[in-house]
Amino acid sequence: MASIRIGKISYWHVHAWDYTNEALAHPDTGIVAVWDEDPARGQEEAGKLGVPFYASLDEMLASDIDAVIVSAPTRMHREVMTKAARAGKHIFTEKVLAPTLREANDILDEVQKNGVKLMVSLPRLNDGYTLAIQDVLAEGLLGRITQTRVRLSHNGAIAGWLPEHFYSLEDYCGGALIDLGCHPIYLNLLFLGEAPEEVSAQFGYVTGKQVEDNAVVLLQTKSGAVGIAETGFVNSFSPFTIEVHGTEGSLLYGTPEAKLLLVTSLKGEEFAGKWQELPIPPNRENAFEQWVGHIHNGTLAEENIRLALDLTKLMEASNRSAREHRAVRLEEV
Repeated sequence: MASIRIGKISYWHVHAWDYTNEALAHPDTGIVAVWDEDPARGQEEAGKLGVPFYASLDEMLASDIDAVIVSAPTRMHREVMTKAARAGKHIFTEKVLAPTLREANDILDEVQKNGVKLMVSLPRLNDGYTLAIQDVLAEGLLGRITQTRVRLSHNGAIAGWLPEHFYSLEDYCGGALIDLGCHPIYLNLLFLGEAPEEVSAQFGYVTGKQVEDNAVVLLQTKSGAVGIAETGFVNSFSPFTIEVHGTEGSLLYGTPEAKLLLVTSLKGEEFAGKWQELPIPPNRENAFEQWVGHIHNGTLAEENIRLALDLTKLMEASNRSAREHRAVRLEEV
């Protein structure tokens, strides 16, 4: 029997079964209960798993589960996670942590008060190319960072494979940016190495959905470095790309091949003015595996939670910028 008994909170999100399968595959975890805001969907998914469906979230949280996986609509994150924390259940959640900074802080307050372990799914933090880029930045091989750019886009809105409820402003509290654009945002934060002071966002509505399906966010820092996050649901062949530029060098990834390229004046003649391919290490433990480790070891996912909180703050500022057609200072959020 698995040592960590998990209750699944909702199958609303497209990644809900990805997390379910991770829990089923991990030797220390298992799904033993399901609650869903849509009872018909919840009963169907619980039936596939052969576990009880709870019509009441409070009743599931009062059962003998140890933890929850949250894939509920974004608008419900504060409600379900504060309840889970008060019930003493560890929490693994889909990004974003919450649609607003105030709601995210409410969740973190309950998590800290009740001593539960929280992990937010920010998967690209653990990929080999991210680890390799961090190593280059730690060596200072680019000099002073001047610009970062991350683009992640797909064709979900034009190919019809995203569920229709993903275009609900009420449920998701946003569109392409709050879903896919989260990854470019937190990677920009990581590579810039400093907190932005100002955010400017532009949203596009190519397919005429209720929410944006095309977005660009500009992050302005005190040092003058600029971060650019690009995303969308309307691009069939857009590669996942990363650029990090500095006064002494540049890094490129995914242009368009999944290769990491470096040019720098600080690493010998072979790199000076010549692009060289760098090895990419294996991925480290994914977010779910790290969460299980934190539960067993009594440790905190400090970097993950810090970035998740910053991500929520930037998401709120970006939505406000697009809505009000102006740059938003982070101190306003």
